[in-house]
Amino acid sequence: MTDLTQTQVRERIEARLANRHRKEKIFRGFGIASIAFGVLAVLVLFTDIISKGSSAFVQTDIQLQVTYDPATLGIETVDEESLAWANFDGVIRNALRERFPDVSGRRDKRELYSLVSSGAVFELRERLEANPELLGKTETLWFNADDDVDTYVKSLSDSEEGFLGRTSEQKAEWIRTLYASGELEKRFNTTFFTNGDSREPEQAGIRAALMGSLFTLLVTLILSFPIGVAAAIYLEEFAPKNRWTDLIEVNINNLAAVPSIVFGLLGLAIFINFFELPRSAPLVGGLVLTLMTLPTIIISSRASLKSVPPSIREAAMGMGASRMQVVLHHVLPLAMPGMLTGAIIGMAQALGETAPLLMIGMVAFIVDVPSGITDPSTVLPVQIFLWADSPERAFVERTSAAIMVLLAVLITMNTCAVWLRKKLERRW
Repeated sequence: MTDLTQTQVRERIEARLANRHRKEKIFRGFGIASIAFGVLAVLVLFTDIISKGSSAFVQTDIQLQVTYDPATLGIETVDEESLAWANFDGVIRNALRERFPDVSGRRDKRELYSLVSSGAVFELRERLEANPELLGKTETLWFNADDDVDTYVKSLSDSEEGFLGRTSEQKAEWIRTLYASGELEKRFNTTFFTNGDSREPEQAGIRAALMGSLFTLLVTLILSFPIGVAAAIYLEEFAPKNRWTDLIEVNINNLAAVPSIVFGLLGLAIFINFFELPRSAPLVGGLVLTLMTLPTIIISSRASLKSVPPSIREAAMGMGASRMQVVLHHVLPLAMPGMLTGAIIGMAQALGETAPLLMIGMVAFIVDVPSGITDPSTVLPVQIFLWADSPERAFVERTSAAIMVLLAVLITMNTCAVWLRKKLERRW
């Protein structure tokens, strides 16, 4: 070393610096590439979901002139018993035959009748029940088209030929005739937001799943937030520091990493098999998600309590406040923004969970919209799972649209968490 000249020493230092800078550039390059890959994956995911699901927010409707003919309906008066047996299907068929009088033959007529959704008869029944004076009169109404018609019409905008699938050439010609005359339009799909699940894609909606998710999250929030905050306050402010509290802390941290399906098995064994609570109910779903969310809320609440400076506690105790007064009047209000943020993130995590809810029967086919926490229901992630398994082509766009709604709710909840943290955050 002593034999090295000053020039050689400088060259070695410069070589080491160059090597260090090169490694730093490579490290930065890996970091930028990782971020770019993540952003690209998210963009591809969102583009794929939006391109497939955006079409579900519009629905093809067909205009028909329907006559509430008592002879066709088979009723003389409008009452509940008569409407239960009335032939509304015949009214729809008569309207289609009047629109296309040249259609003959059993097969062609069956093709013609399949233009309109089977849910049209329920619309007519509800309309006549609400307006009994319509019996014997004619009016013009818009009905949802069958899912095959809807798929064909939506594909017309992409190519002139359109996607025929299960649609025959003759049926496609009727659709083009109605479309050219303005008797067939694409309108905003209110059915998607007002109906529950259905075997028919054009009648399927997310309202029942949304209400099920709302009730489930309500039960989860009511149980998990006060219990989680109380546990965090005790462990952080009152519990003695010994091996038992250390054991509890370790187990809480471990529970946060337990697979969610384990909580589903626990809920199945305790809440359904032992306590015999109803299956497929938001009450049981909320209890299971409470067990899953509690570790997240406890950990975030403890972190918020730790962030409050000790000087706040010392000043309050110096003024004669008791331990409870210090916590409730000074520490808890200052830690509440972080606790709320943790609770919202925990709720967002619970909203997207599917596996534990499958174990307690919330995968059942539920058509009716639940009105309480004990009614049979499903949740939005499970509804997406069910639709994704359906063979009809029209359920593909509804699956993607339901994912878009779920993502919108999750993004909104996370945005609220960030806004609350920024709005209520205090720096010392």
